[in-house]
Amino acid sequence: MEVLKDFRPKNNFFLSVCIGSLLFYSCYSVERNCKEFHTGYFEFSSLINGEIKTSYFSRTEGLEIETYEGKIDSARIRWVNDCECILTKLNPKSNQDKRPVQIKILSTEGNSYTFEYSLVGESDNTQRGTIQKIK
Repeated sequence: MEVLKDFRPKNNFFLSVCIGSLLFYSCYSVERNCKEFHTGYFEFSSLINGEIKTSYFSRTEGLEIETYEGKIDSARIRWVNDCECILTKLNPKSNQDKRPVQIKILSTEGNSYTFEYSLVGESDNTQRGTIQKIK
């Protein structure tokens, strides 16, 4: 106990900074209502070669069907947890298509969510995007 008596803050500034930091970090939390986005109809727009391209897809608990530039593609979806899933194409056309895609929902807000995605095993090439839920 003799050692601990000298371990008192010399002023209240140190104590104020610690308490203020704790309050700031405990009050800030990212909204993640991921289950609301497991099923429904969605829209995803991205910039490809200077043009905004939009794809539409519907999702059930186990299947995702996407329409992009008039082509329909389907994938099996497996939810790892409430906010992460793995997509595996059902009819891959190339070796690249055979590789599953991992998706992680980072935040949700209203009818949209921000996510990151990459091929499984290639986390060094992660992309981000935002998806709108239509229905």
